[in-house]
Amino acid sequence: MTAATAPSEEDRRSPPLFTGPARVAGLVVAAVLLVVAVLLSLAVGALPVSPLQVVTAFTDYSGTDAHVAVRELRLPRTLIGIAVGAALAAAGTVIQGVTRNPLADPGILGIEAGAAFAVVTAIYVLGISTVGGYSWFALAGAAVAAVVVYALGASGRAASSPVTLALAGAAVAALLIALTSALALLDSGTLDAFRFWVVGSLAGRDLAMLAGAAPFLGVGLLFALASGRALNALALGEDVARSLGQRVALNRVLAALAVVGCAGGAVAIAGPIGFVGLVVPHAARALVGPDYRWLLPSAMLLGPILLLVADVLGRVLVSPGELQVGIVMAVIGAPVFIWLVRRGRLVAL
Repeated sequence: MTAATAPSEEDRRSPPLFTGPARVAGLVVAAVLLVVAVLLSLAVGALPVSPLQVVTAFTDYSGTDAHVAVRELRLPRTLIGIAVGAALAAAGTVIQGVTRNPLADPGILGIEAGAAFAVVTAIYVLGISTVGGYSWFALAGAAVAAVVVYALGASGRAASSPVTLALAGAAVAALLIALTSALALLDSGTLDAFRFWVVGSLAGRDLAMLAGAAPFLGVGLLFALASGRALNALALGEDVARSLGQRVALNRVLAALAVVGCAGGAVAIAGPIGFVGLVVPHAARALVGPDYRWLLPSAMLLGPILLLVADVLGRVLVSPGELQVGIVMAVIGAPVFIWLVRRGRLVAL
């Protein structure tokens, strides 16, 4: 028997743009928009590059300033933006499905707080000062925090319920944030290095960092895509999910692994970037509806679009300077999220 999410009252008042077989068209539209965002990311910056120069940078490389800017500077940044955007969007979608909480994002399991604490510890204790050096600590911290949160949430009478997981995540995150602040304030050098990472950025990262995190991102994205049917069943309630033959506890563990791989890998590369995992799932629901088998691939396309557009805006708004993408996402994400709430599109499941 196939599980499908039941439409809520909000879904009926605000139906998705694409339904039924037309959802394929919705994914095609998202893919086209992603191509446009990639071209913008390659062309826009302190040195303007024409679309023709973008193409010739790959087909007829001549070593000009424009070609160097496209291939050596903007291409790695764009590829990292695609990977990080897709991973954060997938992580947010899975978390909202597992916890049945429309306000959930990768921070709810303490992932970002765990990564931040591991990074500041690496800087303060080991003296690591490069992004590539402490990215692995960020990934390890994210994984450990998620395991601790799940262990706490799985204990007690309401084991692994959405409420206990959310409360455990909030408690662990609060503790880790306090410890992180304490360590950062103990040493000005640590604070300066940590401040560069914690703002969230695609600049200063290279393809070697992406390659290092690629196995974690790949496994996380595959687990997320494979969890669509299980998340549909969980959206109907745990009892219904069990009656449909779903192994709820196992599905939660696999979903947690997907979140750790996606969000942990993304945070390790780019630092904590807010609102992508929070807003994108709702935008994807507005596009293709609440079925996670369509929602997850849609979110994986919309996430990079949002992140790349935010990165391009950061280059343009204060040119020839640059705003980090984490700052731009905060400026974009907060009002968009408020708009979603007021428009009634903040649908749980």
